Amino acid sequence: METYRSNGKLLLTGEYTVLDGALSLALPTKLGQTLVVEKNNSSQLTWKSIDEKGNIWFEDCFNIDAILSKKDIPLSNNISKRLLEILRAVNSLKPGFFNPKEGLSITTTLEFNRHWGLGTSSTLINNMSSWAKIDAYQLLKATFGGSGYDIACAQYNGSVLYQIQKNNNPLVRAIPFNPPFSHYLYFVYLNLKQNSREGISSYRNLNKVNSTVIDRVSAITTDITKCKSLDQFNRLIIEHETIISELIQQEPIKQRLFNDFDGEVKSLGAWGGDFILATSKNNPSDYFKSKGLDIVIPFSKMVLG
Repeated sequence: METYRSNGKLLLTGEYTVLDGALSLALPTKLGQTLVVEKNNSSQLTWKSIDEKGNIWFEDCFNIDAILSKKDIPLSNNISKRLLEILRAVNSLKPGFFNPKEGLSITTTLEFNRHWGLGTSSTLINNMSSWAKIDAYQLLKATFGGSGYDIACAQYNGSVLYQIQKNNNPLVRAIPFNPPFSHYLYFVYLNLKQNSREGISSYRNLNKVNSTVIDRVSAITTDITKCKSLDQFNRLIIEHETIISELIQQEPIKQRLFNDFDGEVKSLGAWGGDFILATSKNNPSDYFKSKGLDIVIPFSKMVLG
């Protein structure tokens, strides 16, 4: 039996612009996903996915010959289709990895709610890459795409500065991020789902980014890593929200939903869903509960490192 584990992810700065080389601050989460691989005596790969409550949320079985084949296979479940795509991509990156005479039983177990957007896919990609001993960034590119910051989070046990270089290779640097005001930082689940690929497509189509914007977002990221006061942090995230708002032609989340909040609010990752960051000198749980949002997680309980 082999076991692999990867951390979940949050992107504190550089949403969208990370794709164009902006320096971004990424935060691995304490919660992640494990993958356990066992050999069996069949010619099949059986798959079971378990959620954070111990319930099976997905299971399927594939003939290993079907994984090795390039023929279309009629699958009614979209998750099965995507999983087969990933398995084939693994075999493409490492030919011969799957053996038709050697069956496999695979179990994945999430430590967070799969609807939270903390990296159900990226933790899977990184775990499978660790298992196959292939480059996780290459597997991501062959399957889901994206900037790859989530892979960096999966692999590092502390905050990282992440930047895509001109040769398209990622530059990842571990950097401590536990500011003296971290007890004033909270992550709030919006209970909405945002499709990152759709958000990226919209950002690309607007085509409003330029080198000045990239440089300013990078500078904000650097300033945030050095920030010592909540007031300065708030000013920086307000400026960051303004920049991204202009890029993607969307109203900042505070103005749209929380304009009466006594503190600041910042979107994380693709705007419009999953978690946001809230800054407040008082526990804001009651405020967000009054808005129908029950999941408010302090920085210390969410961020790894």
